[in-house]
Amino acid sequence: MATFLYKLGRLTFRRRRYVALIWVALLALAGFGAASASTATSSSFSIPGTEAQRAFDLLEQRFPGSSADGATARVVFKAPEGEKVTDSANKSEITGIVKELQSGSDQIASVADPFKAKAVSQDGSTAYISVSYKVNSMELTDTTTDSLKDAGTDAQNSGMKVEIGGDALQVMPHTGAAEIIGVAIAAVVLVITFGSLIAAGLPLLTALIGVGIGVSLIAALANVLDLGSTTSTLAMMIGLAVGIDYALFIVSRYRAELAEGREREEAAGRAVGTAGSAVVFAGLTVVIALVGLAVVNIPMLTKMGFAAAGTVAIAVVIALTLVPALLGFAGKRVMGRKARKAAEAETRPEAKPNMGTRWARFVLRRPVWVLLVGVLGLGVIAVPAASLEMGLPDDGAQPKSTTQRQAYDMLSDGFGPGFNGPLMVVVDGKGSSDPKAAAARVAEEIEGIGVVAVTPATFNKAGDTAMITVIPKDRPSSHATEEVVHDIRDVGKDIEADTGAEVLVTGATAMNIDFSQKMNDALLPYLALVVGLAFLLLMLVFRSILVPLKAALGFLLSVVAALGAVVAVFQWGWLGSLFGVEQTGPIMSMMPIFMVGVVFGLAMDYEVFLVTRMREAYVHGESPGQAIVTGFKHGARVVTAAAVIMMAVFAGFIGSSEQMIKMIGFSLAIAVLFDAFVVRMAIVPAVLALLGKRAWWLPRWLDRALPNVDVEGEKLQKQLTDEPADSGSGSGSEGGDGGERELVRV
Repeated sequence: MATFLYKLGRLTFRRRRYVALIWVALLALAGFGAASASTATSSSFSIPGTEAQRAFDLLEQRFPGSSADGATARVVFKAPEGEKVTDSANKSEITGIVKELQSGSDQIASVADPFKAKAVSQDGSTAYISVSYKVNSMELTDTTTDSLKDAGTDAQNSGMKVEIGGDALQVMPHTGAAEIIGVAIAAVVLVITFGSLIAAGLPLLTALIGVGIGVSLIAALANVLDLGSTTSTLAMMIGLAVGIDYALFIVSRYRAELAEGREREEAAGRAVGTAGSAVVFAGLTVVIALVGLAVVNIPMLTKMGFAAAGTVAIAVVIALTLVPALLGFAGKRVMGRKARKAAEAETRPEAKPNMGTRWARFVLRRPVWVLLVGVLGLGVIAVPAASLEMGLPDDGAQPKSTTQRQAYDMLSDGFGPGFNGPLMVVVDGKGSSDPKAAAARVAEEIEGIGVVAVTPATFNKAGDTAMITVIPKDRPSSHATEEVVHDIRDVGKDIEADTGAEVLVTGATAMNIDFSQKMNDALLPYLALVVGLAFLLLMLVFRSILVPLKAALGFLLSVVAALGAVVAVFQWGWLGSLFGVEQTGPIMSMMPIFMVGVVFGLAMDYEVFLVTRMREAYVHGESPGQAIVTGFKHGARVVTAAAVIMMAVFAGFIGSSEQMIKMIGFSLAIAVLFDAFVVRMAIVPAVLALLGKRAWWLPRWLDRALPNVDVEGEKLQKQLTDEPADSGSGSGSEGGDGGERELVRV
């Protein structure tokens, strides 16, 4: 591995013009593909194997043309103080808007008059028009959405308050200026780390190129593969973070090789051969974690994972090829001014212990105390995770300034919170001798459960399937509503046993409940798969059993602590205003499994980069304690910079208007904080110090069975010592003499 990457690094350094042109061409090609691709018309959401999905599919089959997956909207009206919506002027205005909506677009399936559909509150203050569309929200034309907005504007002119809820006016989430601030912070950290604008700019430039290619490819394939808007956001978030990190690792090692007095091409080869090996395996752990999301068997999540994994793979290849090529263009300006002057004077500044060295020595003196403080500290922060409640956010989680949130609040005030999440009960009477009697019994039994309203059954043309709408008492994301869904399903089992009619519960609320349950069920298998595969990969890298085991346990500790912080902020509301949390509620159900996938991969970046330097020093003859110091001497500064950059990038997404993106940004940022600074920088060296030589123990039979990938470059080092590489060797117009001429010019 190290030998191959060493040759690749030297080759790309020599052929830098060709390499740079290839990547620029790929970026242009991907950009052209994204610009010329048709806009994604849909982003379907399905949960195979759940009752809600089966009911949804049954409706599509038995009620053809009903557009069960179509977009919906609710135009909510509230009369001025002292008036009612039933007053003649207000009623006339609302009736006129119903007719206006009916003729406003050919995409509309139905518009329900509130005065005929009994959609007027008991006190007469509030009413709503239900609008159903033939297509989903992503396929609505601008003309259709404009007519919906105009209908609300016309009503407001009459003095009534009008807001529009539902998914028909679904907007693309935006992250705002905070995302740009995250990149700016990354730039500042890089300048401080390297002391050179050229060196700082390289990781940013290459990361942006990688993200540009990845996101453009996602946009180009969005319509073909049915990719949602969140897919590109996730790919951008992860691709930018790892892209900067991987380039940072290579550039840092290249500068260290130059400081040792090596020629530029040789330094590039060694940097890619050693740090590049760590990048490859760190990237593999991220890819495994993201691709592993497929085990959940939710198509949307699988597509998000594969798209983000593709962006990570691009970041790895760029780090191994484009970064050394650009280092060739940068010359010795990649070094700071002081380092360049020292090199010109052919003097080396006296080595002083840096912060990493001093910290490692401190941990070696007090490993037990450092370990206890780290574990207990994260343990305390993890306590709120025991109160974790999961669900999917509804319009009640939207910012209060949005029309969706205001419509949600108006419906809650006028009709009760349950009106924001009606349940759809489907009665399949094909196996029943009397479908109508079965449907009547279902309605009667549901009323006995304790709900606000149960509508009469609506049958299809064949008369074998019925739909019943149920309005629960509580809001869609509440635990009480979840209990209602389970109660209806329990009642349905008894009815099916007696009548032969199958009872299914669906609708957005039931889909969310089933989604959360599926995520819970998949968590342990996913955790076993990802951690198991990564354990094998890290065992291959470190040739040890205890080091990968320690890495996995430390990761689990940081993830549980991060979940505790997420619960405290988004569920309990602690410091919620600081992070723009306007409505507390259950944690997004995909968050735990998502954090396991993404954070595990990212955490292994630091583990691989930091511990491979220790392993490298140990293999080359240093004692276990001294190897820890050496690893921190060379790696602590870079890992610290990489973690701060990653946190800044993730924290930028906290400024998103979308609760889901905000929560993901916060959780990943806080998880990186815990994992990098507490687990990798404190707990890891403390455990290694206590283990000593036992940390690198591997049974002989296993040592013989495992292939030696030479991540630490032991074979490469021996080869270079026995046969010194000729930095001017090569062929072609840009190799050999051309490389030497450019070296002389610099």
